[in-house]
Amino acid sequence: MRTSTNPLTTVRNLGILAHVDAGKTTVTERILYTTGTTYKRGEVHDGTTVTDFDPQERDRGITIFAAAVSCSWDGHRINLIDTPGHVDFADEVERSLRVLDGAVAVFDAVAGVEPQSESVWRQADRHGVPRIAFVNKMDRAGADLDTAVASIRERLHPVPLVTQLPIGTEDGFTGVVDLLRMRALVWADGADTPEEGPVPEALSEEAARRRRLLEEAVAERHPAALEEFCDRETLTAATLAGALRDLTRTGDGVVVLCGSAYRNRGVEPLLDAVVAYLPSPLDVPPVRGTHDGADEERPADPAAPMAALAFKVNATPTGRLTYLRVYSGTIEKGDTVRDAGTGRTERVGRLLRVRADRHDPLERAVAGDIVAVIGLKGARAGSTLCAPDAPLVLEPPGVAEPVVHVAVEARRATDTDRLASALARLTEEDPSLAVRTDPETGQTVLSGMGELHLEVAVERVRREHGLEVTVGRPGVAYRETVRAGVTGFVHRHVKQDGGAGQFAHIVLDVEPREEGGFEFRSTVVGGRVPHEFVRAVEAGCRDALAEGPLGGHPVTGLRVTLTDGQTHVKDSSDTAFRTAGRFGLRDALRASRMVLLEPVVEVTVTVPEDAVGGVLGDLAARRGRVTGSETRGGAAVVTATVPLAELFGYATRLRSRTQGRGTFTARPTGYAPAPAEAPAR
Repeated sequence: MRTSTNPLTTVRNLGILAHVDAGKTTVTERILYTTGTTYKRGEVHDGTTVTDFDPQERDRGITIFAAAVSCSWDGHRINLIDTPGHVDFADEVERSLRVLDGAVAVFDAVAGVEPQSESVWRQADRHGVPRIAFVNKMDRAGADLDTAVASIRERLHPVPLVTQLPIGTEDGFTGVVDLLRMRALVWADGADTPEEGPVPEALSEEAARRRRLLEEAVAERHPAALEEFCDRETLTAATLAGALRDLTRTGDGVVVLCGSAYRNRGVEPLLDAVVAYLPSPLDVPPVRGTHDGADEERPADPAAPMAALAFKVNATPTGRLTYLRVYSGTIEKGDTVRDAGTGRTERVGRLLRVRADRHDPLERAVAGDIVAVIGLKGARAGSTLCAPDAPLVLEPPGVAEPVVHVAVEARRATDTDRLASALARLTEEDPSLAVRTDPETGQTVLSGMGELHLEVAVERVRREHGLEVTVGRPGVAYRETVRAGVTGFVHRHVKQDGGAGQFAHIVLDVEPREEGGFEFRSTVVGGRVPHEFVRAVEAGCRDALAEGPLGGHPVTGLRVTLTDGQTHVKDSSDTAFRTAGRFGLRDALRASRMVLLEPVVEVTVTVPEDAVGGVLGDLAARRGRVTGSETRGGAAVVTATVPLAELFGYATRLRSRTQGRGTFTARPTGYAPAPAEAPAR
C-alpha cells in the first residue's frame, strides 16, 4: 500500500531533452548549482560543465554522450540525465528515455520548436514519458513566450498549459509571474535566488487574464477541477496544482514555464515544477517483462525480486562501468545477479551514485534508483539483470540501423589488432555503431548514424587508444525494394547424395509493400505445406533479405505470399524448406523489377536573408527539394529534403557561402529511390 512515507515518492528520474544549442546542458548546470551539488556555475563555452566532461564535448561545445547526475531539492532526490541534442546521437536519447519516468523539454524562446526538438518529443511520445516544457533564453533579442508556445501547439500538438508570465522582455527579462499563486519572482543582477513579491501593477490585468485562461483550459480536461470551477467560477491554487499534476502524468497537458538558464533566472520554479508535476517511480505502471513466454509485472518495491535494465556501458581501460535503472527489488554490493538474456551470473563489485564523471560509493540501490555498477563483464546496453532465482527479461531499447559508413584502417600494420580491439570497445559502448569486414575489399567498415557520429568515434580511437588511423570517404547505407513483383514463382529444392535427402517445393507471390518493412503470409490450403514448414519458409525468406540482387544491399518494402507447395514423405524437413525459402525468394527478386533506395534527410538551414539565393542554388545542386521557407528572428529558415549522400562536407560549404553565419540541422526522414547513376555497392 502506498503511503506518503514511502521514500520512493521523493524520487524523480528525468531527462533533459531538446534540439542542439537550445540550452539543455546549461539548464542542467544551473540545476546542479541551484541544488548545491556544485559550487561554481559551469559554462559550455568555457568547457567547464559537469555533464559535458568528455574532451570532445568540450572541444565541440555540444553534448555527445548522455550523462547521469544526482541532486536534491526540497527533500526530493532527482536523478537527471542530460541527453544529446544532435540527430547523430539520437540513439543515446532513445536508451535514456527507456529508463526515465519524466522529462523536461527545453525550447529556444526565439526559434521555438526546432527539428530535433520535434524528433525527441516523438521519441518521448513512443515511450509514454510525461513532460514539462521550459522555454529558455528569454533574454535573447526576439524572444517571445507566446510565439514559442504557439509553435509547441502547432508542431507537437500537445495542450500547453502556461503557468508563468514573463516580467520584462529580451535584455529586460528579470523574472516571472507565478500564475498559480499570483506572485512575482524577480532575480536581481548577480542574485542566485529570486525575491518574491506582489504582481507588478503594470502586469496585474494581463496576469489575471492569463490565470483565467489557465483555469478554463484545466477545467475543460480535469473532472474535479471542472466541478470546482462550476461551483466557484474559479480554482484554488491547490486544486490547480493537483489538476496540473494529473494532466501532466496522463499526457493530456504540458505545463509550460520560462526563464533564462544562462542568467540563472527561472531555475527554482522549474525544480519546483519537476517535484510537483512529474511522476515518482510509484506513479508509473509496474515494469513488464517476460519469463518462459509469459508476461509478468514487477512493482517498484524494494522487497520484490530484483529486476534492473542496463542502458549504458562505459568500457574504460581500467574496467567497465554499467549504468542501471533498478525497477524492482534491491541490489547490494557483492550480490550475484543474472543476465536474463544470456543466463550468465555475475557479481556486483561496487555500486556508485553517479555525478557525470565523478562517483560516490553506495552499499545498496533500491527500486527507482539509477546507479552505476563496477564488476559486470558481460552485460550490454539493453541487458536485463535480475535475481538468480527470479528471472525476468525486460524489453531492451530499440537500436536504429546505421545509415553512414567509412572504411577504417591502421596506418601501421602492427596496429591492426589494436584497432580491432578499440572498435570492439566502441560498439560495446554504443550499439548504434557497427563494424564489419567488406568481403570484396577486406577493409574494416565502421557504420553509424551520421558523419559527426563517425567523426567522434574515429577521434576516440585516436585519443583514447593512441592509434593512427586512415579513414576513407563516407558512404551511405543503401536499401533495395520491389517496384514490380512476380506471381506464381516456383522453386524446387531437391538434394540427394546418399542417405536422407532434401525436398521442398514452394510457390511464391512477391509484391511491393507501401508501408516498408517485410510481411510474410501463407494462403496454402489442404495441408499441402504443414504449418511448421511454413514457418521455415518464412525464416528462409528473411535470410534472403540480407542481400538484394542490385548490389547486395538489404531488401525492404515487400510482401511475400506462400500460395502453394509440395512435400515428400521422407525427404521434407525444416532445413529443406528454409533453404527453399532463401533461394526461392532470392531468385524471385532477380525476376522482379527492383529499385535502389537511398537515405534522405530533412535539412533546416538558417542563414542571413542576403544569402538565401546562394543557399537555394546549392541545395538544388545537391538534389534537394525545398519544402518551406520563413523568416524567423531576422534570419531566413529554409527547409528541404536532401539525399544524405549529398550532405557530406555541406557544413564547410555553407560556412564559406555565408561567411560563417549559416547553420544547418538534419534529421532522417526515411528512404527514397536513388537515381540510375547511383553506385550499386
